[in-house]
Amino acid sequence: MGFFSDLGKKTTETTGKIARETKLKMKINENKGKIEDVYEEIGKKVYEKHLREENIDIKVDLESECSKLDELSKEIEDARLEILKLNQKKLCSNCSAEIEDGAMFCPKCGEKQISEPTVKEEPLEKLENGVVAPGKEQEAESVKEDLKEEIEQNNDKQ
Repeated sequence: MGFFSDLGKKTTETTGKIARETKLKMKINENKGKIEDVYEEIGKKVYEKHLREENIDIKVDLESECSKLDELSKEIEDARLEILKLNQKKLCSNCSAEIEDGAMFCPKCGEKQISEPTVKEEPLEKLENGVVAPGKEQEAESVKEDLKEEIEQNNDKQ
């Protein structure tokens, strides 16, 4: 029974990951379409100013469109980074190439990668540097030991 439940769990996780990635890609494409629409709006405004022989003041005339472009571009970049995380990848800190999440060096440019703190390292650091409530010292120490053990196990896997 354990084999089939593990298989079902893994299949569910994979399906969920694929569904999430697909939604993110759809959002990226939708935002790219919106960006094209904003570019068209900008072009129309610029051309109308040209026809009327008026000067174009980008800060005044195109501020809202430029803000929309910034917002849509950020959403696209956030979705792209989330897709990378789903696929256990990251961007090289030097050349922005896609690389494996645990890579020590970029295979494209050779740059040494800075290891980001894991999800477990951040709370451990807070426990070690923070003030523990009176009467909770033993519980905090137990949690610290558990976190250290899990971090060690994850580092051994890499």
